[in-house]
Amino acid sequence: MTVLSDGDRVHLVDRKGRQYAFTLKAGDTFQLSGETLAHDDLIGKPDGTLVTLSRGRRMLALRPTLSEYVLKMPRGAQVLYPKDLGVILQWADVYPGARVFEAGTGSGALTMALLRAVGDRGHVISYESREDFARTAMKNIERYLGPVHNLTLRQRNAYEGIEETDLDRVVLDLPEPWQVVPHAVTALRSGGVYLSYVPTIPQVMQTVEALHRAQVFAMIQTFETLLRTWNIEGRSVRPDLRMVAHSGFLTVARMVQPGLAPSVRPAEAEAEAGEAGRHAEGP
Repeated sequence: MTVLSDGDRVHLVDRKGRQYAFTLKAGDTFQLSGETLAHDDLIGKPDGTLVTLSRGRRMLALRPTLSEYVLKMPRGAQVLYPKDLGVILQWADVYPGARVFEAGTGSGALTMALLRAVGDRGHVISYESREDFARTAMKNIERYLGPVHNLTLRQRNAYEGIEETDLDRVVLDLPEPWQVVPHAVTALRSGGVYLSYVPTIPQVMQTVEALHRAQVFAMIQTFETLLRTWNIEGRSVRPDLRMVAHSGFLTVARMVQPGLAPSVRPAEAEAEAGEAGRHAEGP
């Protein structure tokens, strides 16, 4: 049986599903709307236990999943939503033992997902240009995962270059990922996966153009993930009124040997096709 321990991150969940996060510390007290709960009353109790606050309110006490944790943890930068984190791991094909480069550590949400995916035999190298973001991210990571040995967090700007080479994956959460594409060419191994996340289509367009210009990326595709939950209560079945729709676009590409990537960019291909059509039609 797994029990709650001093130092654990805990979420209290009320009847409406609202979650309240805090870290267990012997001798401390949790307070909510005039009610209290001694941390000592939770320490040693089973994960998933029911607790009663000082005025009778009953709540579930649970260790948070990673998805729950990232939505409640302190933030330096905007975090990636869980719906995007899962898709990133799958489409970037992050596997146990992989060497993964990440740029834009932010608050550490993606970093934690990558660390769990690569496992003890893998390694994550993360660049963050802002010291305050890097500091917040490291606290968030260690609060949830504990001390980590398979993470190298550097306060560096990925726009200026990537020091590492022979990387299996390059994953970017930056405003201008196209600036990193030339550096990814020398850092990523042949057959490796490039993935970037941006919120707008103009950013996507510049990124895809940069990938084509590099002439070593194939199978380039862009997509977004939409999440709609459903309300199931007996015979009443309907989608929830609120939907987590657009959050960002993911662009994925594979690194190939020089000369094997498509040599014509989509915009050029369309222009050439249009020109050929006009010639075929005649005057």
